[in-house]
Amino acid sequence: MKFKLFFTSVCLFVCFTTVAQVPALERIEPAFWWVGMKNNKLQLLVHGNKIADRNVALNYPGVTLKKVNKVESPNYLFLDLEIAATAKPGTFPIEFAKQGTKPLKYSYTLNKRDYSSNRTQGVTSKDLIYLLMPDRFANGDKSNDVIKGMREHTLVRDSMYYRHGGDIKGVMDHLNYLKDLGITTIWFTPEIENDQPKASYHGYAVTDHYKIDPRFGTNELYKSYVEKCHSMGLKVIKDVVHNHIGSEHWMMKDMPMKDWVHQWPTFTQTTYKDQTAMDPYASQVDKKRMIDGWFVRTMPDLNQENPYVQTYLNQNHIWWVEYAGIDGFRLDTYPYNNLSYMGAWAQAMKAEFPSLSIFGETLVNSVVSQAYFTGGKKIGQPIDTHLPGVTDVQVKDAIYEVLNGKFGWTEGVNRLYTVLSQDLVYEDASRNVVFFDNHDMSRFYSMIGEDFGKYKMGLAILFTTRGIPQVYYGTEILMKNFSNPDGLVREDFKGGWPGDKVNKFTEAGRTEKENEAFNYFRTLANYRKDNEVLQTGKLMQYVPENGIYVYFRYNNVKTVMVIVNTNDKEENVKTSRFEERLSGYNKALNVLSGEKLNSVETVSIPAKTALVFELQK
Repeated sequence: MKFKLFFTSVCLFVCFTTVAQVPALERIEPAFWWVGMKNNKLQLLVHGNKIADRNVALNYPGVTLKKVNKVESPNYLFLDLEIAATAKPGTFPIEFAKQGTKPLKYSYTLNKRDYSSNRTQGVTSKDLIYLLMPDRFANGDKSNDVIKGMREHTLVRDSMYYRHGGDIKGVMDHLNYLKDLGITTIWFTPEIENDQPKASYHGYAVTDHYKIDPRFGTNELYKSYVEKCHSMGLKVIKDVVHNHIGSEHWMMKDMPMKDWVHQWPTFTQTTYKDQTAMDPYASQVDKKRMIDGWFVRTMPDLNQENPYVQTYLNQNHIWWVEYAGIDGFRLDTYPYNNLSYMGAWAQAMKAEFPSLSIFGETLVNSVVSQAYFTGGKKIGQPIDTHLPGVTDVQVKDAIYEVLNGKFGWTEGVNRLYTVLSQDLVYEDASRNVVFFDNHDMSRFYSMIGEDFGKYKMGLAILFTTRGIPQVYYGTEILMKNFSNPDGLVREDFKGGWPGDKVNKFTEAGRTEKENEAFNYFRTLANYRKDNEVLQTGKLMQYVPENGIYVYFRYNNVKTVMVIVNTNDKEENVKTSRFEERLSGYNKALNVLSGEKLNSVETVSIPAKTALVFELQK
């Protein structure tokens, strides 16, 4: 995640205050829980006016109130509960009593866990992820476009900064489109409440961890969305932010304690220099500023060394998985987090949900930097983050070098060959997410000069190389623009709003070139979905020669050969060099054209083209 600094400023440091207007019992979080969790401990955050002055009592079989924690703010209590394995689902009162006043009561519910087989399936290299921004994809419910009482109440579709009205219902209305396209997994930018005064549509400045933004829908609708996806064979990734919250988060109005967020004498921004996290020569002051500095003024940096913060985040993320049944997490701004905590967090998630998938956003500058943040301690890291995979920027940049660069010893297609040759630094590189672009980056089609040949070549590589491929909404219809500013790459998907003049969700609404792109994308994506060899098959690559790069995906059932010609002229490729993988195969099927080759001894490949062949005997 990156942002241009157009946000409203906040004070240069966080003041610790209490708010007299807090209701006597404003909230308890999490509002409900489940029996049967692997971790039998539960910490309830209680917020209310001078709630710390009250005595707490509860009585329910199998539930023990182990400790009542008072903190700096008198408006908070943290209740440590222990839930025995024998505890049954049910509801019981928690009483907050004070002499001379009427007791406050909260009915707390423990639910039964949902062990349905299609919940929390995990996202793997078998999947194809489609990233979209709910506000910019489709508007399925105009009644929630503007919500009275929220800080931003302007709806302007021709503005890059205001909300446009897209929502969860709009996505649900177009799941058939995504299914037909060959998508298996949907990733939203955060759909959680962002009640910020400006540019709140992106979702990365949370103001309520337990609430779907009402302009997107409700918690219940989000759960229904996940269930509908699962019923259609689609999976769901939830985007979560550990590093920071929004400046208008309800908790920032009355913090539990001074060190809930990182405090500085004056506003101090992160350096964005991920290198300091691993640099053996780094100064402590540089490390502290990188990790503890605020991302931007409107995003206070959470103190992940605070055990109450740790528990709050852990329980919130467990709550969402159990509540909605999501399949995986994408972790925003991963290098800015406390890695010791993140390692413990990942273990806590996997303990409850062994199949849950996790990948971190690491917009860094080298293979080693990416690998440093992954789990397994393959390169001598002092901390095991237990992070399965990352967003693979190095493969992204290497694919662009294939498409836009010139062949050389380290340039052109040799860049991709070299990056993949370094996969030994990962515990399992197939868990990395490979991609071209996202909501913070210039769009793929613009980055390749709107060259349709390069578009097809890039997709062929992305869908056949190792890892979990991810595309950004609109790639299939040649949406374009440079991220200057970011709003230019966050345009509406035309046809997603009632009254749109064209509907790009339909063949009739797309131009001839857009339909050609759509059909190419769809054919290759569905071939990948139907052929395990491109999902979990082994990869063998050959040293590029004369601008030609050849690699294979193979298993015990099938072998796929990919030939990439980066030259400006057609080439005839003699395949005797690849006998190690071609042994026993003498014919091939062109996956994209359907053309059959009766001999693969020599293959003609047009200029600036990638061909994908299923080898046959």
